[in-house]
Amino acid sequence: MVNVAVMGAGSWGTTLAKVFADAGNEVALWARRVSLAQTIQETHENPDYLKGIKLPLAIQVVDQPARALEGAEIVVLAVPSQTLRENLAAWHHLIPPTATVVSISKGVEAETLKLMTEVIVDATGFDPARIAVLTGPNLAREIAEEQPAATVIACQDESRAKLVQAAVATNYLRPYTNQDVTGCEIGGACKNVIALACGMASGRGLGENTLATLITRGLAEITRLGVALGADARTFSGLAGLGDLVATCSSPLSRNRSFGFRLGEGASLEEARLATHGQVAEGVISSQSIFNLAARAQVEMPLTQAVYAVCHKGMSVEDMVIALMGRSKKAE
Repeated sequence: MVNVAVMGAGSWGTTLAKVFADAGNEVALWARRVSLAQTIQETHENPDYLKGIKLPLAIQVVDQPARALEGAEIVVLAVPSQTLRENLAAWHHLIPPTATVVSISKGVEAETLKLMTEVIVDATGFDPARIAVLTGPNLAREIAEEQPAATVIACQDESRAKLVQAAVATNYLRPYTNQDVTGCEIGGACKNVIALACGMASGRGLGENTLATLITRGLAEITRLGVALGADARTFSGLAGLGDLVATCSSPLSRNRSFGFRLGEGASLEEARLATHGQVAEGVISSQSIFNLAARAQVEMPLTQAVYAVCHKGMSVEDMVIALMGRSKKAE
């Protein structure tokens, strides 16, 4: 049993608080809004993000970061990728010096093109070996409902990866360890962009052949970028690569797929936000960040470029499909 602080009470943060508590740990869940913290503490339910899911009584919900972080041995950073640096600036000094820090945000920082572990190191000065990544085919509601799933804990320090692995293991969530932090982060960030493309295709009424093509070619370009940045190509055939990609591209529970679906139906960006109930569709922002990162690494990512054009350059979904199908022929 270890003391766990989960910093952020969105759907995934709340779900992981439940998982850690179900695994027998002491868990503190920090909610930014006082009203939400009080509601969760009193009702043992998060009505804003996980309505209908009963949370363990052992979870202590607080609205003060210092209270959540006091004595924490594992600190889970469960805030959106583009606000991670801002949040760490406010409370990184409260994180115990020996704690293992776990990133669950999937994205690339817009201004710096840094991965989330790089943002954490940059904002805190922490040793990179202290920082782990939790990623995989992990749709929050399904795990909150205790449907069987697996996840990956990636960390340079294998002992820290095993610490988190033991702390998060339950009869419904099976964690694996991995030391390829870069590969796991690239897979997690890029799959959101491909999920937008799959959603757009489904919104236009296109079928399974199209979706299979997008997922397969999406995996190819994700792997190219990852390898160019130093990742192990094998990572992308595992849970953090293909597994996460399939789940996010296929499920209506995926915010990115749902957002893309509305765009495919003809909705504007603002109208599409309604499909995600005010939650962040990370792929919209990440499409620009990953497009720029790929350009810097001189890696060809045509699907990412197409999604970026729709989300940031005013291209229509119909024109996106035409552009992709009209690309020059080549060997697979």
